[in-house]
Amino acid sequence: MKFEDLFLEIGGFGRFQILVLFILCLPRINLPMHFLLHNFLAATPPHHCAIPPQEAFENLTTEEVLLISIPRDPDGTFRSCEMFSQPQFQLLLNSSLQPENSSTTQHCQHGWVYDHSQFTSTIATQWDLVCEQRGLNQATATFFFIGVTIGAVIFGYLSDRFGRKAMLQLSLVCSVVFGMLSAASVSYSMLAITRTLTGVALSGVSLIVLPLGMEWVDIQHRTFSGILTSIFWSIGNMLLAMVAYLVREWHWLLVAVTGPCLLSIVCLWWVPESARWLIANGQVKQAHRNLLRCARMNGRKDFTVSPEALRKMATDKKPGGSYSYISLFRTPVLRKISLCSGAVWFGVAFSYYGMSMNLTGFGLNMYLSQFVFGVIEIPAKIIMYVLVNRVGRRQSQAWSLILTGLCIGANIIIPKPFTSLRSVVAIMGKGFSESAFTTVFLYTSELYPTVLRQNGMGYTSFVARLGGALAPLVFLLDEVWRSLPEVTYCGVAVCCGSVAFLLPETLNVCLPEGIEDVE
Repeated sequence: MKFEDLFLEIGGFGRFQILVLFILCLPRINLPMHFLLHNFLAATPPHHCAIPPQEAFENLTTEEVLLISIPRDPDGTFRSCEMFSQPQFQLLLNSSLQPENSSTTQHCQHGWVYDHSQFTSTIATQWDLVCEQRGLNQATATFFFIGVTIGAVIFGYLSDRFGRKAMLQLSLVCSVVFGMLSAASVSYSMLAITRTLTGVALSGVSLIVLPLGMEWVDIQHRTFSGILTSIFWSIGNMLLAMVAYLVREWHWLLVAVTGPCLLSIVCLWWVPESARWLIANGQVKQAHRNLLRCARMNGRKDFTVSPEALRKMATDKKPGGSYSYISLFRTPVLRKISLCSGAVWFGVAFSYYGMSMNLTGFGLNMYLSQFVFGVIEIPAKIIMYVLVNRVGRRQSQAWSLILTGLCIGANIIIPKPFTSLRSVVAIMGKGFSESAFTTVFLYTSELYPTVLRQNGMGYTSFVARLGGALAPLVFLLDEVWRSLPEVTYCGVAVCCGSVAFLLPETLNVCLPEGIEDVE
């Protein structure tokens, strides 16, 4: 008897599975609230150099003090990172006569003054992570994604070794602990360390929720289950916009997005351990109790499979050969698949987080941008699940990523005053980006043979998180050329999307079981 045959006895998608999936979707909501939190946690409000009081300023207004103390750009705005070395009183007579000699300006000497109309405080205003320290501000997101990358390796091993449920509970508890410690940070170093550890912990949630849900669902409903859990990511996107709008102080914002993990911890006690994992690891009695519980809740009172039959299922599983990540590159076809799929995953994650962390660059209010970007993901996911079964995986993957890059490139050309057009193009780009992310999960799982599928997903997930870690740092390239970040995101998306054409089509093709099937 195969495990799939048990679903005929216990019900493959009944009340039990619906409740399990709903509970597992609760921590799924939390993921984007942390993964995209950098948009609000590290937001940099308008600022200028602090001007120390002087006797000569006593009869001047605040505007006049700024006029003679801070140089202006050609568009008339005050510079954020420079001040005059000496007050330029002649500007009171003619403000258009800006000094051309660079020796009259210097970097801020007395700190900065921030506009608090939008944010009460952020980590940028807390520790002056602006101007020369701007790189540290962007690096906060990179530290988080480095943690996510490390956590993928750790929890991938631990969940196979000690069980899905136990490791999911551990990752949620650690997420609460490190999330609260982040909120209580008293220095940038403490925040960087605790955010990295939060990334490690949340990686366990990201890695375990989907497999645990899938292992309780029959084959016919796995696609639906994948859509459902994916949609809850988009709901988390929208909730982040609302929470950030209501909570403008970064300490309490961290508390607000971490707190819901407590609800997930409580609800998770009801979810049973995966029966597949229990049987595979010889814990037959517990597996039988969990299956009996599932059958009763689904109204299948005639469940008759005995623990001995389950024990026979475990012993019938013959151990295969030993495979590792190196096996992905040993044979020619598999090597090509691994290199190309790695490039596609990098491009998907790099462009997705590049767009998601540039909320102010498309002409919309940043809270509205976050909310709309979350909304557009839902129809994008649903449409893509239809398209991949009509036009195929390869075409869907390639064109969704290429069109993401073209939308980013279009906004480089469209003038800033055309805010409505820029917003529409950005929203379309975000939809294509989410479509590419949705497709790549399905496509990759079908490219690799069963004996290497988990290794393949682990490798591509690692490359994707590398792309996510690099995406925030690319914004620093605007010091070289203002449009260079967008050009980089556009170029990477188009190139990586084109690489997808080199992958084999998997629509209506039997899943490969061994390496010889791929070769």
